[in-house]
Amino acid sequence: MHVKVILKGKGSAVETIQPDATIADVIDRLKSRRIGVLVVSGNGQSVDGIISERDIVNGLAEHGASLLDQRVDALMTASVRTCTGEDTVMSVMELMTDRRIRHVPVVEEGRLTGIVSIGDAVKNRLHELENEASQLREYINT
Repeated sequence: MHVKVILKGKGSAVETIQPDATIADVIDRLKSRRIGVLVVSGNGQSVDGIISERDIVNGLAEHGASLLDQRVDALMTASVRTCTGEDTVMSVMELMTDRRIRHVPVVEEGRLTGIVSIGDAVKNRLHELENEASQLREYINT
């Protein structure tokens, strides 16, 4: 199965934040949207970086409360692993496992078109396994 199938089901909306926003802005957005990551983008279409709850926790451990006033681009992960809609879900799951990341932005021709989480990938894989099991039961019963 391909990433584009996940996006077709969940939609392509991605929460982004400007690189010059503050960490306090990030925390507010993560809380209000009930999400764990924001894609950092100056224009809403490119991926300049990514900032997650993990980045914030690490930043707080290093900088304390002064972190809240720092800019996003000072804390974000700038080297972001991305995928395309044509990548397989299994290859994205392997990437997430190998890199210990939970979110992978989907980029087509340099433009942000979605984001896939580890939860999306696991849900998709469980659905595939349920379908396979159902087909096997049907085969055995015929």
